[in-house]
Amino acid sequence: MKYFSGSYGSDDVRFLVTLIEPEVTDIKTKEANIRSGVHYSEMISPEYEPSPEYLDVFHNALELNKSRVAKDVVRLAQAISKKKNPILVSLLRAGTPIGVLIKKALHIKFNLNAPHYSISIIRDRGIDENALNHIVQTHPNSELIFIDGWTGKGVIKRELDSFIDHYNQSNNQNISNDLYVLSDIAGVADFSGGYDDYLIPSSALNSTVSGLVSRSILSQQYTSKEQFHGVKFYKEYLQGDMSNFYIETIMEEVAKVDHTQTLPFFQADPKIATKMRDYIASLQERFGISNINYIKPGIGETTRVLLRRDPYKILLRDTSDIYVAHIKKLAQEKGIEIIQEPSLPYQSVGIIRDKA
Repeated sequence: MKYFSGSYGSDDVRFLVTLIEPEVTDIKTKEANIRSGVHYSEMISPEYEPSPEYLDVFHNALELNKSRVAKDVVRLAQAISKKKNPILVSLLRAGTPIGVLIKKALHIKFNLNAPHYSISIIRDRGIDENALNHIVQTHPNSELIFIDGWTGKGVIKRELDSFIDHYNQSNNQNISNDLYVLSDIAGVADFSGGYDDYLIPSSALNSTVSGLVSRSILSQQYTSKEQFHGVKFYKEYLQGDMSNFYIETIMEEVAKVDHTQTLPFFQADPKIATKMRDYIASLQERFGISNINYIKPGIGETTRVLLRRDPYKILLRDTSDIYVAHIKKLAQEKGIEIIQEPSLPYQSVGIIRDKA
């Protein structure tokens, strides 16, 4: 089987996807469709190359946090290096660059060459079962390591738990549902760099930091039940692609991290998870939001909602904080109200209107 690697090197990642050319739905129409019951995964909104001003913000973010990202990558790689025959499975697409970084860190720091796949996971739809079957059949007697960039409300972790439990029972398997992330603000990941809401620079861009691959699309209009979930490959953005630049920049920092010392990792914390649930409930009541999926806590989720959806309010703990400069820039470009809220337990929260 010839694998697709997006704009990454062929050894960096194997995307288990079906390449499609989906019809593009503008954001306003997409939001209206979602409110009427259409699942978000059936549509894709347009992506644009970032403006030069926004790219400057991205580069500043990278400079600010590249060493922290590198240390957390090595922290996770160190934990993974103790596993037997690990197979890296990043969750497309926020997990993809993190998976590439961990694969490279395992190689240069721990002399371990772990295969890395990137597969689709969709809220309320689960993991791409065809992709998971392919990995399990290709690598028997191996341990799957699920990787994402960060947690928000913990929805993807719950989706992963539910799907893997069902998959194991249906297929007589014993796959682990452990999730590895850099930042776990929801307190649900099994292995993380901590619970801080910090700016992971790859969250600030879309396809141009994720191998030029779109968010996954699941629709009978584009793929059959026998195929992997669909993605668009944005080859038209090749000139502005930051995917490999991002990897190279972080790997320069990874080389400086002392991996001979034990780097402690963090595990799921029920107290943090409860705090998150209570806070989301308070925002629902305050803003009249019936669907928790319309509340996006944390820097990563706020950025994603600004890039892909149509929020109507952005809450920032400190509007002068350099770590949310890119969020301010995006919100201002889109004319979205920013509210400074010093008591915010996270750096930022994005809120989507759940009624027209």
